[in-house]
Amino acid sequence: MQLTDGDGALLSLKYMPAETPTVVIVGRPNVGKSTLFNRITGQRRSIVGDEPGITRDRISGMAKHRGRRFELIDTGGIVVSDAEYIPSQILAQAQVALQQASHVIFLIDGRGEITGSDRELVAMLRKLGKPVTLAVNKIDTGRNETLVNDFYKLGIKDVFAVSAEHGLGVELLLDHVVENLPVNEEEEDAAEKQESESDVIKVAIIGRPNVGKSTLLNALTGMERSIVSPIAGTTRDAVDEKAQYGGRDFIFVDTAGIRRKGKTKLMAEKLSVVMARRHIRLADVVIVVMDASEGFVALDATIAGYAHEGGRPVILCINKWDLITTGKRKEFEQNLRDHLKFLDYAPMVFISAMQGSGIKDVFALVARIYESARKRVTTGELNRFVEALHFEERKVLYVTQVGVRPPAFILFTDKAGPLHFSHERYLMNQLRKRFGFEGTPIHLKIRGRERKKDRKPLK
Repeated sequence: MQLTDGDGALLSLKYMPAETPTVVIVGRPNVGKSTLFNRITGQRRSIVGDEPGITRDRISGMAKHRGRRFELIDTGGIVVSDAEYIPSQILAQAQVALQQASHVIFLIDGRGEITGSDRELVAMLRKLGKPVTLAVNKIDTGRNETLVNDFYKLGIKDVFAVSAEHGLGVELLLDHVVENLPVNEEEEDAAEKQESESDVIKVAIIGRPNVGKSTLLNALTGMERSIVSPIAGTTRDAVDEKAQYGGRDFIFVDTAGIRRKGKTKLMAEKLSVVMARRHIRLADVVIVVMDASEGFVALDATIAGYAHEGGRPVILCINKWDLITTGKRKEFEQNLRDHLKFLDYAPMVFISAMQGSGIKDVFALVARIYESARKRVTTGELNRFVEALHFEERKVLYVTQVGVRPPAFILFTDKAGPLHFSHERYLMNQLRKRFGFEGTPIHLKIRGRERKKDRKPLK
């Protein structure tokens, strides 16, 4: 598939092949889909809570059962006839997943009665012609198991009683679901190993609610992967998608909008913030999205600080630039640099995710600063750098690099004790100037030569 940027140039964007069988979980809101998803995948990938409608976008993860590896997709709660914007978009996201499904798990709450919405959903699933298994959830006791028979009225032949929360019946459900999926353990294990060892750049997209993060994800992947709406806080779970550009593989993760602590009231939104910060820690590169039409907001600095503190390479992405009068770029950039002095190393890119302009620049920047963050400099090169360095605060005897992502260095000096902030910043700037550590923080440790009068006497 090809995508054009705002200037009409073709972007060579290709999507990752979906050769692995896909199992999709569907059902009405709050029946336990995310709990079942987390149980099967063995990780807390989907946010779980008592509030209905927490999951909105489709969430995917890899799972394996009886030697059969498959992709599991958790969808938002579906109400087929609900015409409101968010429910209708949830349905659209689910339909995309169902089209590529090898098997569908229709999850229903065993403690309730069959509703009209359940029947509408069954009718929709029948039209797909896909294998469907009915999982009756929240069956925790023998007394509740007798209720399962009532659900055969829906006309689905294969019915299983489960408790996603406690894991009861899930093994039997999976035995049936994977029965007709292909099995080749050696080939799948090799593919899994190759995937883990491949050079995939994981990128977290972070920012305040409604700055255009989901629109950016859709623009980068060329598909309607995230639900986009003018309603702030639409994204709750982190949504990820693979893409390939310029011969490099990327995974973009659209995180929930991060709010001020005092503004976060709903449990789902509080968990979203926790999950967003977790994805920052797991990322190779972080894109901080800001809204050009609103200008700099203090919360932007707080959010960018999360990426900086985690030692992640950072890109400052100014979205909705098409709404700004031409000729304002230098003024806007200077204002941002004044407020974000701790991110003076972060490159800035001006885009319109809605229009598609500047998207190829984002790809190029991500690849460049990813390589920058894992660059290694030999001790010989560093020592030649020291010899040419004009540093009067103390004598730097030699330097060695001890880590990457972020680049970390130890400076051996003739004095003990930490450097003054301004001197430390000078050294970092000189390292960047000489070796080109673009977009990434640099960590410095000082090891001073201990003077005789400071040595503790031997006991």
